[in-house]
Amino acid sequence: MPGLIVMKFGGTSVADAERIKRAAGRIVEKREAGHQVVAVLSARGKTTDELITMAEEVSAAPDPREMDMLLSTGERISCALCAMAINDLGHRAISLTGSQAGIVTDESHTKALILDVRAERIRGALEEDNIVLVAGFQGVSRDARNVTTLGRGGSDTSAVAVAAALGAEVCEIYTDVAGVYSADPRIVPNARKLETVSFEEMLEMAASGAGVLQLRSVEYARNHGVRIHCRSSFSEEPGTVVLAEGETMEQPLITAVTHSDREARVTLTGVPDAPGAAARIFGALAQANVNVDMIVQNEPASGGGQAEISFTVPREDLRVARAALEPLVGEAFAELSSYEEMGKVSIVGAGMRSHPGVAAKVFSVLAREGVNIDMISTSPIKISCVIDRDRVEQAVRALHSAFELSGEDTILVEDTFRASPTS
Repeated sequence: MPGLIVMKFGGTSVADAERIKRAAGRIVEKREAGHQVVAVLSARGKTTDELITMAEEVSAAPDPREMDMLLSTGERISCALCAMAINDLGHRAISLTGSQAGIVTDESHTKALILDVRAERIRGALEEDNIVLVAGFQGVSRDARNVTTLGRGGSDTSAVAVAAALGAEVCEIYTDVAGVYSADPRIVPNARKLETVSFEEMLEMAASGAGVLQLRSVEYARNHGVRIHCRSSFSEEPGTVVLAEGETMEQPLITAVTHSDREARVTLTGVPDAPGAAARIFGALAQANVNVDMIVQNEPASGGGQAEISFTVPREDLRVARAALEPLVGEAFAELSSYEEMGKVSIVGAGMRSHPGVAAKVFSVLAREGVNIDMISTSPIKISCVIDRDRVEQAVRALHSAFELSGEDTILVEDTFRASPTS
């Protein structure tokens, strides 16, 4: 007997009336195939950006609580409209806000974390033979009972959390692309669509800039055993299934080249070479809810000297990061500088952990392209380089070609590693 499916539709998938009707049609198809269906919807098209612009027109620093009240309206609109379209197709649908759906979060505004999903109302609606539509990206705080939002891409996390709470057989994420690719097809037209990818690799890809799935959604899915199927809203073709590492069929040396062009670098000079200095700096950033990515500290060359710390943050968090750190000037460090035009390029692959020479090849390829590396970060299955923003696309194409990631040329772990002067 078909089980319960959670379907999530992104902003481009519900951007206008025709696309909402198309999404409604796909939802109804699943219901008519015998599945119980819960659909999680994002705000339409550029609605969230338009709401942010409205807020900035009336306030230079919008209050976070009121910002959440404003931003949460976009997903509610999508759900109500899609429910109307489903009802017109002869099926019963009910739309719920994040709060009504039982999505409980912490107290953080604009970047809240899901603590629990109390899905009794969803289950009751399903038992009454309804299709349930849940507004993504939002919930209600546990203590103050305020509306909260989950940050950019938060509807993915909403969908996975609902799928976990309901024990869904799969969480289908519908987007404007056909799945997860070996690179952004807009930059590398011959990028290969991946049939499967492991949670471990997908986590690294999401953290490194792959925009197909939100990082927290992948993390939540891995922790709760939710299978994700990322696929196109505009095609019936299968997409990419995200699986536990032991379930994936092939182990490529490099799975994908990912990138971000929305990085900012912050450099703090005159940091005392003493215990607690870094803790104070990064404690202030954590208190301000700023996500820090790469960190590099240069130790003083002589005793009694002062250190220098550089780190990266998302460009949209730079203003908040500076505001959090400026009160510490003269105490925790001497001077603060920042540079907004940074990008990041990364290679990800489970096969890297057992093959030497990958890092050397990455650095040689970028050197040959004349791309200067500002910062480097590694994990067992990822190498990331911070570079100038205007060199990101060139670096992505060069690395994708060097590691032969297109089509049948993909290097697998069982292949002989192709040694060369650059490896």
